[in-house]
Amino acid sequence: MSERELGRVEVLARVKGWELRVVDAAVLMGVGYRQGKRLWKRYREEGAKGLKHRSAGRRSNRALRSGAGGPAARPEDYRRRAPCAAKRDRIFRLESERVISDDWGVRYDGRFFQLEPQSRNYAPAGGQVVVGEWPEGRVDIEYRGRAVAWREILAPVRARAPEARPAVQPTPARMAALAKRKWVPPPDHPWRQAARCGAERRAIFVGQQR
Repeated sequence: MSERELGRVEVLARVKGWELRVVDAAVLMGVGYRQGKRLWKRYREEGAKGLKHRSAGRRSNRALRSGAGGPAARPEDYRRRAPCAAKRDRIFRLESERVISDDWGVRYDGRFFQLEPQSRNYAPAGGQVVVGEWPEGRVDIEYRGRAVAWREILAPVRARAPEARPAVQPTPARMAALAKRKWVPPPDHPWRQAARCGAERRAIFVGQQR
């Protein structure tokens, strides 16, 4: 029996001798009250051997066998399985994440790839793909762990913005002419209409005074 099991035997022996209650014995054994009641029941029915672990002396279900019905494998019989060739080669692949543009384009290391939007593994615009470059220069593009059909294209040509025309600087003579020119409101300007209305009211007032 283990040291912990021997300690439980001593505590339950005190319960049998009316020195402790079951609830106090559970605290001393470091278990809950219900577990303490189960241990006390096994001790009453089977004695000290009832507290021994049920799996003591039995062979583990996880033990390896060297043959059918043979003994368990020794520690030196354990072997670490080597990864498969695909996983081993994948270790040397350089991977980086890229975002798919609105026209299903992916840019990587100065190269441009056009994804097939109607491919079997559909990759939506705005999603993230993993671009993998192998040591020999081969490139793979994967979306959520699955390969995506693609083709390499030339760099897209950006439309050149129209050149802004330089502003024409007026000559000093033109600036002087503009400064001397007096602004004259047009005939239908509100200022002229207000002046006409004022003149008409003054004429009516003068006629009434006479």
